[in-house]
Amino acid sequence: MKALHKKLLRWLGVAAAATGLAAGLARTDWHRSLESVYYDSWHVLTGVRYQPRNTAFITVDDATLLAYKDDPLAFWAPYWAQAMDTLAKAGAKVVGLDFIYQVSAESWLKKLNLPDSEISRNYDSPLRAALSSGDKILITHLVELPSGELGLLAPPDDQRVLLPGGNNDLGIANLHPDPDKHVRSFYPVMVPDPAIPGLAFNMQLALRAAGLDPARDEWTIGGVTLKRELRRYSIGYAGPPGTIPTVSMLTLLQPDALARPEVQALKGRVAIIAANNVGTSDRHFTPYSRGARADQMAGGEIHANIVETILTGRYPRPLPVAAEIAYVAMLLAFSVWFFLRLSVGAGVLLGAVLLVAVAPPAYLAFQVDWVLPVAEPQAALAAAFLMTLGLRLTGEERERSRIRQIFGRYVSDEVVAKLLAEERRPDLGGEALTVTVLFSDIRGFTTISEKLTAHETVEMLNAYFTRVCEPILAQGGTVDKYIGDAVMAVFGSPVTYPDHARRAVRAALGMAKEAAGFTQWMHERFPDRGLAEFGIGVGLFTGEAVIGDIGTPKRKEFTAIGDTVNAASRLEGVTKELKCVIAASESTVGAAGAGVRTGKVETLTVKGRSEPIRVFEITGIEAE
Repeated sequence: MKALHKKLLRWLGVAAAATGLAAGLARTDWHRSLESVYYDSWHVLTGVRYQPRNTAFITVDDATLLAYKDDPLAFWAPYWAQAMDTLAKAGAKVVGLDFIYQVSAESWLKKLNLPDSEISRNYDSPLRAALSSGDKILITHLVELPSGELGLLAPPDDQRVLLPGGNNDLGIANLHPDPDKHVRSFYPVMVPDPAIPGLAFNMQLALRAAGLDPARDEWTIGGVTLKRELRRYSIGYAGPPGTIPTVSMLTLLQPDALARPEVQALKGRVAIIAANNVGTSDRHFTPYSRGARADQMAGGEIHANIVETILTGRYPRPLPVAAEIAYVAMLLAFSVWFFLRLSVGAGVLLGAVLLVAVAPPAYLAFQVDWVLPVAEPQAALAAAFLMTLGLRLTGEERERSRIRQIFGRYVSDEVVAKLLAEERRPDLGGEALTVTVLFSDIRGFTTISEKLTAHETVEMLNAYFTRVCEPILAQGGTVDKYIGDAVMAVFGSPVTYPDHARRAVRAALGMAKEAAGFTQWMHERFPDRGLAEFGIGVGLFTGEAVIGDIGTPKRKEFTAIGDTVNAASRLEGVTKELKCVIAASESTVGAAGAGVRTGKVETLTVKGRSEPIRVFEITGIEAE
């Protein structure tokens, strides 16, 4: 229970810490720039998101400039008026002029003190008539003065006085790019004071198209309530440049303009007249300004996209903060659970998969105008993995490394893996466990070693131990130690097996088989030494033993001590009396279960033990 509680705390702690770290990073500018890359990518991958139905872009393009190249833009009042008149007759709801003059043509002509003439008095009359007819919005610009204060550049007074709505027929045309110069959002209200023409150009157009009073303190358009306050909203772009229906202003100035289908299609739309030619500076980066086909978008088309956003209510909506944190936390709860249990390599692979997997849901959510974070959960995943890696290196992994170091020499890799996977670790300080101890040695080893050189003796023992230890390791036993020619093994520690006695019996039978095969090796390696027939004896005893890391601070080994170990060692010696290979105690035969075949049976009192032991010769075991 304590181990489980510790694991739960570790899991929840890492998940909570990584979530908090990612949530904090998500509020920084550099992290927002990462989210913007994904946000822009969804625009580029999607292309046209929807067909705009409320706006049109009347572009002063290169063809229009070439057609009227002899007329300075300051003297285009008659052309603006003609275009506005054509739009009104075509049924446009409202017209926005995205050009600003500080002085009208007539006022400028008067400054020259030219002789009075009809043209100098009435040059702007067509534009004055168009403006006075209503449903026209002119632009203003917010500028920062050298003093640091904000000023408002407005159309000339002789135009403003003709606007039926006064300040409500004016709109601020400033766009507000992000730090990376991309325009992704807008302010419907730039100056909340109603005494100042502080509504955005696009907002004024949308209000006029919706038939709402610009003087109010709040408006509900497209199912969204906008208030007279300084608040930023995301732009729901309809698509890349050219998605908004575009008509050249030159087309509106043609005699047959009203007969043309593209002009007739302007009925019921908000028409924005703005520049889009090679010489204009009114072009901006948008979310579509990435990739191989990246291009800037004209300011007039951006305003048209904003009007579409306001009228349709299609604002890209980020998750509420609580939902965003919950989303990241759920992802981490899943990932950290596996990070803590998988190997480092498997954790890296899972982390890489999850880093990629968080992108598709965000792309799908974007299709329905929701903005899911991507960089934030990716940062959270990276932080969570590093935290779990740190825990491994500072705690668990160090413990696992110690376990490998202690037991890797004595047991098979499979047993080490099982030991590391178990909730319970061996108590190196010592614990009493019921185990089966195996002792084995070579018959007549002293006589054999006298007929071999030192190098040959070592060679023989290494070859022998290599063979007879394999059955021990294969059955999950621990090779405790080598004592000269003897092998001591323990079954049931450090990994506990309920069938440790049966495993020990199978290992002993395997050792006997290997020893029989080793006889041939001895004949081939030492054919003329007159060695006695090679043989071994194996003793098995099942009982309680003390298991622990025993020795001095400079040299310790994990071993078993106690009566059970002593009895197993004595039973190995009993094999000589019984003239058998394997001798096992009654406790071992009983614990091994059904199917153990036995031969001779004796009740003996062994050295160092007062109580007699019923000993069985083991001859085989039935296959399970």
